[in-house]
Amino acid sequence: MDNIYLLMVIALAVLAIADLIVGVSNDAVNFLNSAIGSKAISFRTIMIVASLGIAFGAIFSSGMMEVARKGIFVPAMFNFDNIMVIFMAVMITDILLLDFFNTLGMPTSTTVSIVFELLGAAVAMALIKISATTGDFSTITEYINTAKATQIIFGILLSVVVAFSVGALVQYISRLLLSFNFEKKAKWVGALFGGVALTAMVYFILMKGIKGAEIAKQNLDILNGSTIKDFLENNVLSIVAVSFVIWSALSYVFVNFLKMNIYKLIIGVGTFALALAFAGNDLVNFIGVPIAAWQSFQAWTGTGVPATEFMMDVLGKKVPTPTLMLFIAGLIMVLTLWFSSKSREVLKTSIDLSSQGETKERFQPNFLSRGLVRGAMMTTKYLAIITPKSFQKKADEQFEKPVIELMQGKTHELPAFDMVRAAVNLMVAGVLISIATSYKLPLSTTYVTFMVAMGTSLADRAWGSESAVYRVAGVLNVIGGWFGTAITAFIAAAIAAFLINWNKEVMIPILLLVAVFLLVRNSIRHINKKKDARTEDSLIRAESKSVQGVIEESADTISKVLKRVSKINESTINGLINQDLALLKKGRKTVLKLEDEIEDLQNNIFYFIKNLDETSVNASTFYMQVMGDLQDIAQSVGFISKVSHKHINNNHKGLKVNQSKELKKIDKELCALFTKTRAAFDLRAFDQISELLEEKQALLKTVSEFAQIQVERTRTTESSPKNTTLYFSILLETEDLIKATISLLELYAAKK
Repeated sequence: MDNIYLLMVIALAVLAIADLIVGVSNDAVNFLNSAIGSKAISFRTIMIVASLGIAFGAIFSSGMMEVARKGIFVPAMFNFDNIMVIFMAVMITDILLLDFFNTLGMPTSTTVSIVFELLGAAVAMALIKISATTGDFSTITEYINTAKATQIIFGILLSVVVAFSVGALVQYISRLLLSFNFEKKAKWVGALFGGVALTAMVYFILMKGIKGAEIAKQNLDILNGSTIKDFLENNVLSIVAVSFVIWSALSYVFVNFLKMNIYKLIIGVGTFALALAFAGNDLVNFIGVPIAAWQSFQAWTGTGVPATEFMMDVLGKKVPTPTLMLFIAGLIMVLTLWFSSKSREVLKTSIDLSSQGETKERFQPNFLSRGLVRGAMMTTKYLAIITPKSFQKKADEQFEKPVIELMQGKTHELPAFDMVRAAVNLMVAGVLISIATSYKLPLSTTYVTFMVAMGTSLADRAWGSESAVYRVAGVLNVIGGWFGTAITAFIAAAIAAFLINWNKEVMIPILLLVAVFLLVRNSIRHINKKKDARTEDSLIRAESKSVQGVIEESADTISKVLKRVSKINESTINGLINQDLALLKKGRKTVLKLEDEIEDLQNNIFYFIKNLDETSVNASTFYMQVMGDLQDIAQSVGFISKVSHKHINNNHKGLKVNQSKELKKIDKELCALFTKTRAAFDLRAFDQISELLEEKQALLKTVSEFAQIQVERTRTTESSPKNTTLYFSILLETEDLIKATISLLELYAAKK
C-alpha cells in the first residue's frame, strides 16, 4: 500500500512537466503580446529577452511556493493520505483544463485555475472527512482558508474592471500628448515618457522579481538591518521619485546622444519584466503542488505512522524549494516558449482583438456585444454635445493614423498597433501588478495584461464601427471563459478527489489514462487544424494590380474551388445513397469551411480595389464577377449537402433505386466536367472553354430530363413527399451549380 504514494509522487513529477508545457503555452500571451503586436523588435530578440526573464523569475520564485502548501486550505486538518489525494486531483484537472483552453486559442488564468482546483479538491476531502466523523458540515471553515478564497474572488472582479479602465485612460492621455506621430515629437517628450515607463517597469521588477527571492528576506547592514523586502515596501515614494529622475536623464541621453529609440527600449524592458513576474509568480501554479507533494512524502517516509494518521502540520511551516528544481522548471518553460505552437494560437487571439487594422474576426457578435456597442455609441454622441468643438478637433488630429506613401500614389496602413500602445500596455500592467503586490492583493497576471490591452485598444480607436461588435464579443467570450475556468476547476477537482479517495489503485490509473488520451487527441486535432490551414487547396487572396494578373490568380482559385466542390458533391451523393450520416456530417463541415474562405476573399475586395493601378480598374469588375460565381457555386453545393444531411438525420426514407442511379450518373458526369475544367484553368488552356460550355449545356439537359421523369413518378408510383422534395431540391440546385460554372467559363471566354 505504501508504494502507491511513491507512485503518486512520480506521477505528479511527470504531470508537473506536462503542466509547465501547457501552462507556458497559455501564459506566453501575457508578456509577448505587446512586443510581437507592435513589431518593435525582432521576434528572435523578443524570445531571447523573454527567456532571460523567465530564467531569472524561476530562480527567484522559491518564496511563492507557500500558496500550494497552505494558501487555500489548512494543512493541519488533513492527513498525508488526504493531501496526496488533493494534490493528484489538482494536477490532473489543471493539465486538462489548461490544454482545453490552449486548443481553443483562448487565454485563461493559471492562477485562478490552480487556486480553485485546490479549493475544490480540499472542500471535497473536507466533506468526506466530516461525513465520516462528526457530520457537522458547518465546521468546513476549519479546513478551508475562506478569507484567502474570498480575497481571490474579489481580486478577480476588481482586476478585470480596474485594468480595463486604467489602460483605457492612460492610453487616451498618452495618445493625446504623443499622437501617432510620436517619433516626430521633441526629444524631451520621449525622454519624459521613457522616464515614467522605465521607472514603473524597474519598480515592477523589484516588487515582483527580487522581492520574491530568498535574498530579499535577509537583513542587510547597508539598509540599517532591514530586509530588501521591507525597504521596498516602506520607501515606495522615495524609490519612485529617485528612479524617475535617473531614468528620465538616462532616457534623454539615450535619445539625444546615443540616437536610440526609447520606445523599443521600453518594450524590451517591459517584456523582460512581465516574463520575470510570470515565472516568479506563476511557477507555483505549475510545480508548487508536485513539490509540496514531494516534501510531504519526505516528511512522512520513515516515521512509521500510517498515512491516514500522519497529520500534515509540516506544510504550514516554511520549507525552501531546491534551486535545482527551479532551474529545471525554468529550462522547461524556456524550451516551451520557443517550440510551443499552441502558444502562438493564444497569442493570435489577443493580438487580433487589439489590432489597429482589419483582421479576420473569429468571434460572432451577440445581443450583449451589440447592446454594449450601441450604448457606447449613444454615450459618445451625448459626450460630443457637451465637449467643446475645439477639443474634439484637436483630439481627432492626435488620433489620426498616419499612412506610408508608396509608389503610384497608393497608401498602406500601419499594421497591428504602434510602439506607444505597446509601451503603455507593459507600463500599466506592471504598475497595477506592483500596486497589488505591495498591498498583498491577489490577482491574475493574465487578467491584468489582457484587460489592459483591451482597454488601450478601445481608447486608441482600434475598435471601429466595422469591428467593435466582433471585438467586444471576443472580449466577453474570454471573460466568460475566465469565470468558467473557476467554476469548472472547482467542480472537476472535487469530483477527481472523490473518485481517487474512493479507490486509489483503480481510479488514479484510469484518470491518468483519460488525461493522456485527451492530451493526445487535442494535440492531433491541433496538428490537423494546422495542416488544414496550410493545405495546398486553400484559397489565396488576389494581389495583382492588372487584369491579366487577376485572370492568372483567379484561375488558380477557380481550379481549387472546383476540386473541393467535386469532392464535396461526390461524398454527399454517396452519403445520401448509402444513408451514411457520418459522411454527410463531414461534408457539411467541409462545405462550411469552403464558404468561409470564399467569404474572406469577398471581404478582401475593398483592399483589392484600393490596390489597383489606375489603368487596370476594369480588373475589379472581373474579380467581383468571379467571386460572385464562386459564391453561387459554394452555396449550391452547400444547399445540397445541407438538405441531404437533414433528410438522413431525420431518419426519412432513403432514395429509390432509380433515383440513386440518376444522381450517380449526374455526379459522375459533373465530376468529369469539373476535372476537365480544372485542367483547362491549370494549363491556362482557355481555348477549350467553348467545348466545355457545350458539355455543360448537355449535362443541364440531362438534369432537366431526370426532373421530368421524377414528375411522372410522382404522379404514378411515388409515395414519399419528403423523398420527392429532396430529389427535386438536389436537381434544381445542381442546375444552379452548373449554371454558375457556365457563367465562370463565359467570363474567361470573353477575356481569352
